[in-house]
Amino acid sequence: MALTQHWINGAETSGQGGRLSDITNPATGRITGQVTLGSRELVDQAVANSYEAWKSWGSISLAKRATVMFRFRELLNERKPELAAIITEQHGKVLDDALGEISRGQEVVEFACGAPHLLKGGFSENASTNVDVHSKRQSLGPVAIISPFNFPAMVPMWFFPVAIASGNTVILKPSEKDPAAANWMAQLWKEAGLPDGVFNVVHGDKEAVDALLDHPDVKAVSFVGSTPIAQYVYERGTANGKRVQALGGAKNHMLVLPDADLDLAADSAINAGFGAAGERCMAISALVAVGEIGDALVAKIAERARTLRTGDGTRGCDMGPLVTSQHRDKVAGYIEAGISAGATLVVDGRPGQSADQFDSDGEGFFVGPTLFDHVGEDMSIYQDEIFGPVLSVVRVDSYDEGLALINRNPYGNGTAIFTNDGGAARRFENEVTVGMIGINVPIPVPMAYFSFGGWKASLFGDSHAHGTEGFHFFTRGKVVTSRWLDPSHGGINLGFPQND
Repeated sequence: MALTQHWINGAETSGQGGRLSDITNPATGRITGQVTLGSRELVDQAVANSYEAWKSWGSISLAKRATVMFRFRELLNERKPELAAIITEQHGKVLDDALGEISRGQEVVEFACGAPHLLKGGFSENASTNVDVHSKRQSLGPVAIISPFNFPAMVPMWFFPVAIASGNTVILKPSEKDPAAANWMAQLWKEAGLPDGVFNVVHGDKEAVDALLDHPDVKAVSFVGSTPIAQYVYERGTANGKRVQALGGAKNHMLVLPDADLDLAADSAINAGFGAAGERCMAISALVAVGEIGDALVAKIAERARTLRTGDGTRGCDMGPLVTSQHRDKVAGYIEAGISAGATLVVDGRPGQSADQFDSDGEGFFVGPTLFDHVGEDMSIYQDEIFGPVLSVVRVDSYDEGLALINRNPYGNGTAIFTNDGGAARRFENEVTVGMIGINVPIPVPMAYFSFGGWKASLFGDSHAHGTEGFHFFTRGKVVTSRWLDPSHGGINLGFPQND
């Protein structure tokens, strides 16, 4: 049985006294390996090595950093099928989806290759008589990334390319449910020529997380996960003087206006609602149908949902399993709650209810595509982030009613509007209180040179991920005021310095 160990200072290590956690293939239900869970002492060791590596990496030339980043990008591009297979085995998403995840993460690597330009400062000559002023941005030191199970490659790559290109060193704490992708990327960094200690992986649970949040030499923390944990990470990290960007949960709405192309809207609802079995922070889980189009739209979505094949992600299926048996049972419980609350169950994806058997060997953790209609705002299937393949349709009478519904939701991660009316689309993008907006685009994940992040309970902190905000998050500014041309001085003057 494979054992996934920590990666510290350029090599795998089991640490001392570490506990073990099982790794399960969610498509079969079989235990395929174990991962060592790090202690506080192990975190101390990783941070100490990271700090020592930062002393040299933080001072190395921008040209050298860019060279290593380019090499990592090339290796990743050549070998991404290897990484996709690891993701599918441990997370369960289908292979095509895993490859797509890696490609979106690779975009951030490519963006970070431009660090020499993005880290430029400013210069003002003769700001005062014979006085020049210039600004610079410098690295912070060791930084921590705490990433979720649902994107074991892409989410870490939202952060570590920018952090490393900026001159920092990284301690990545991936999910213990699918940890092998992190070690694979660590090995790739070593092959790309990254010095030992610049990229480290500590596996673990709350003990390791708390140790990273408390350690005085960890200068910044990037987190993606549920809203309660994001708030916890933000509060504990900032209380210890750290910069924190903590991306939380979501309840993403898709507003469909009466003039929309209903076939496009139905296809998009399927793609955004059931991709990765709904285990995406950008999944559409609430579809808001305006006016009389509801019946026709629900019928089109149901027709498409019934054609999807759910099963092992290596078998060419459309949708894979949920990540654990506990999560499968939780999602099935939400379906029961929706029925009890009076919503109309149009497509039932619970085990034993689907028309077709799930395509897998063993006892995988499957829930098929599930569609509810006539969902009320007071129902748990609307209020909670289910993180599963459950799409809820809410009926409203007007654009204004739909907009108000979205804006009073406590989450503000992503949203979409489907319409052929440019004026309505422009009004929506200005009026909706959500961080990422799609117009006839169901999953509005920005390109790497724009920032990723939501509003309200979907983000704790002032900085979004990647983009120029990422480089500002992982650096701090200095301003230098200098006088060189005039060797004389004006004598003693205790007054506050003034420009002249």
